[in-house]
Amino acid sequence: MARKVSQTLTEGELRLMKVIWTLETATVRDVVVELQKKGKVAYNTVQTMLRILEEKGYLTHTKTGRSFVYIPIVQRHNARSAALKQLLSNFFDDSPQSLMINLIEDEELNASDIKKLKELIAKS
Repeated sequence: MARKVSQTLTEGELRLMKVIWTLETATVRDVVVELQKKGKVAYNTVQTMLRILEEKGYLTHTKTGRSFVYIPIVQRHNARSAALKQLLSNFFDDSPQSLMINLIEDEELNASDIKKLKELIAKS
């Protein structure tokens, strides 16, 4: 039986999406060149992952000559919001308060971070 397609991004898919969001449009070769700056990556793997991202609805493509040019459909901020909602649901029982408490307790916040958080809380 076929596995259900997840609408969230895997770590590898996110790496590819970051490249495409930065470049705004990209061919497989463009993505490979960018990813190879950080380590070895196979052309066929990138090609397959871009196809999967298109199936998930994150990308579309146009054909230019023999190359597919991939264009993001889902913008970075929308993907970030979806990932945060999933994180809230999976680990914090849909409680933003629990998430914030965890972040404050686990992360070292500087004075600027604390000031910004206080300002955001005061606005809400």
